[in-house]
Amino acid sequence: MKSLSKKRLIGALSILAVLTQSCGGGGLFGGGNESDQGNLIGSQDRPEWDPGVLPYGMTSVPGGTFHMGQADEDITYSMINMNKQVTISGFFMDETEITNNEYRQFIEGMEAESDTSADWTFEQIQEELRPDTTVWEKDFTYHMGEPMQDYYYSHPAFDDYPVVGVTRRAAVEFCAWRTRHYNGYRTEQGLAEMPAFRLPTEAEWEYSARGGLDMAKYPWGGPYVRNGKGCALANFKPGRGNYYDDGYSYTSPVAAYFPNGFGLYDMSGNVAEWCDDAYNPSGYPIVWDLNPTYTDPNEPKKIVRGGSWKDIPYYIQTGTRSYEFETQARSYIGFRCVMINLGRSSGLDY
Repeated sequence: MKSLSKKRLIGALSILAVLTQSCGGGGLFGGGNESDQGNLIGSQDRPEWDPGVLPYGMTSVPGGTFHMGQADEDITYSMINMNKQVTISGFFMDETEITNNEYRQFIEGMEAESDTSADWTFEQIQEELRPDTTVWEKDFTYHMGEPMQDYYYSHPAFDDYPVVGVTRRAAVEFCAWRTRHYNGYRTEQGLAEMPAFRLPTEAEWEYSARGGLDMAKYPWGGPYVRNGKGCALANFKPGRGNYYDDGYSYTSPVAAYFPNGFGLYDMSGNVAEWCDDAYNPSGYPIVWDLNPTYTDPNEPKKIVRGGSWKDIPYYIQTGTRSYEFETQARSYIGFRCVMINLGRSSGLDY
């Protein structure tokens, strides 16, 4: 620490020397090309960096080790989520799922970019990114989905509800636009760029869902889905045909239920969430035990986690694995973003 402080002091004195030397002088070394007094002080022309920065709407998930995989009986006997101890580095995660209104900001931002582009394919891609509101009709047989189809994304009454009807590709494009939007502002302010927003890996998602409770069946611990007063602890399907028993027939506004130990809302239920990993039923044994992720660009099935408003309790467990084809949009799948934390991964102050 003393050596680091000395380096900073020498750097500051060197800069002061440059500012105070005369215009016609030869500098400290005659040639006027050096200002570090011969010392190794690092490049001085660097953007400002604040290690304590936290993007708006996100919470810090400290790094740690946990047992990834099933936290209860494997009732389907799928054998695809056997327990494995892994370590996860610290990262930032959205406190809630991306809402309709937040996604609308993305669409408007893409429209602004298309105004400056003459590429017709750009406009075509942009159209593919819009939420598919017809999913409310297509996902269910003999279901009166017109009210949700007509109003869920467009009406301000649903602004704070999680966006649905977006493919995984759309979620990835949202992350890319959010990165451009955020770092564009930081660059204008002379600040260092932040890491890119992205979808969470399957391991990051499960680790954050447990909220620091290793082997937790649900984000609140468990083993029950109701509290002592009989109130549902998430938005899911409490009983056969009894969707409204948790307070909402379909989705709920984000953060309608209590957060977990990391301050994250709706990690179980409301809408399931796209992850970064490709699906592999035998993926757990082959991925590394430090920041594991399974990538396969040729695999169209991608990981979906968390369960949704239409699912029974088994599917909202923290260790239950599921998937969907990356080109499919559903009325029960949304997403949230993460960003790697460049600060101390453990969050401890040594």
